[in-house]
Amino acid sequence: LFLLFFTTHEELQTLDVDDAFFSTPEDIAARALKPQGGVNFIRTFKKQVEDQAVNLPPNLDELVQNATYVQSPDNLVWQYFYDLKGSAEYPFPGGIFQWARYRINGNGLNETEKIFSESLNKHENTLTLATLRIFSNGLGQPHFHFNANEMGYVISGCAQVGVILSSGVTSNFDIGIGDVTFFPVGTQHYIKSVCEEDLFMILAYSTGNQLETLRMNDYFHGTADHILAQLFFKEQAEFKKFPKDAK
Repeated sequence: LFLLFFTTHEELQTLDVDDAFFSTPEDIAARALKPQGGVNFIRTFKKQVEDQAVNLPPNLDELVQNATYVQSPDNLVWQYFYDLKGSAEYPFPGGIFQWARYRINGNGLNETEKIFSESLNKHENTLTLATLRIFSNGLGQPHFHFNANEMGYVISGCAQVGVILSSGVTSNFDIGIGDVTFFPVGTQHYIKSVCEEDLFMILAYSTGNQLETLRMNDYFHGTADHILAQLFFKEQAEFKKFPKDAK
């Protein structure tokens, strides 16, 4: 079972090998592929009723005699492959992140991770992928991303989600296994795990650059106390009660 993300907001256009073959005139395919028997051999191919991209033939064992692959060199493999589950964990208060992402200067990445990171950054419209685990009753605090839309898929657990809109209104909803979330770039949102089991999600961000995120505790602490005092009509000293998280 694969979970796939595609970097398009338009209708996805796909051309499979069999579709391309059957869309090609018989004489052209024969001249290009040069099979024994020529065009007569090409005519022995029959288009299946079902799409073979998702439906394997019932007699697959009879058709395929050898399906072995030789492992390619690391410099080729890691352009396209990343062991996300086996990668470094980045804990935060309430949960854990794991990343398949681009890092400026490759900071914190091993050699194979650097190959993948650089590959992401070289291509347009790539994705940063991550897994998010929020412990039971844990919180993914309010935050937004400067340079990416965020899409998520719930693998296990359940949660309450809040989207804080520019009008000052908060949109709240519940999510569970199989649900998809979408937060456009710059949309502040938070997620609270509410089941007995942990919430576990796969997240995709629409950027091949280093993801830029601003969290509520960062911008609150980044605002001078005397400014906060004016905004909230509270004495300046009151804002010393908000502890700063250790980096």
